[in-house]
Amino acid sequence: MLGEGIVKGLAETARNFIGSYVEEERLTTVEYPEERLPAKEAARNFPFLVFDGDDPHAGLRCVACQICEKECPPQCIYIEKSKDKKPDYVDKPQLYPTIFDIDLSVCMSCQICVEVCPFEAIKMDTEFELSNTDRFEGLLARKAGLAKSNDYYRQIHPTEAADVDARLAAEKAKVEAKAKAAATPPASAPAPPAPVPPASKAAEPAPRRDPPA
Repeated sequence: MLGEGIVKGLAETARNFIGSYVEEERLTTVEYPEERLPAKEAARNFPFLVFDGDDPHAGLRCVACQICEKECPPQCIYIEKSKDKKPDYVDKPQLYPTIFDIDLSVCMSCQICVEVCPFEAIKMDTEFELSNTDRFEGLLARKAGLAKSNDYYRQIHPTEAADVDARLAAEKAKVEAKAKAAATPPASAPAPPAPVPPASKAAEPAPRRDPPA
């Protein structure tokens, strides 16, 4: 029927308008900023960098592989590698970014950087109150501002963070078990049994000779 969609939309609006006087769940308008709706776990806005522990530098998971920089469609990520290395979560020496910038005025929140990162180092944030009067420097997120703890990641994406933690813990345990096996000297092989000497043969009697006739 022509206009059926419009009629359905108006009916839903009327149902919410009238119901808002008697049912709290019909109150679709939130008095922001005094009232705020909790963000959905799957919500995403702009990326941030995850670090483990309390030190954003020592615990930063990013190893400056630059895959996210290369795969970013709007090319809003800029990374410079370090000259030295630091141990990662499995104590393997890795490079790290000395510069990691994201131009939020260009980022389109596509999450491709998250999907291509092999180190679970970059995730999507749910923070959206980022308005700024400086349209240039104010919208350029640098490494210090992008680095957020794994505890924060667990807070905004608990299910996803739990899966990532379990996977990284299993990988770390595997690496530690391999290193332990390599450090343990192999057990010495048991000595072969001594050969059994052959049984001595009894002396055979000399052949009998008949005297000459």
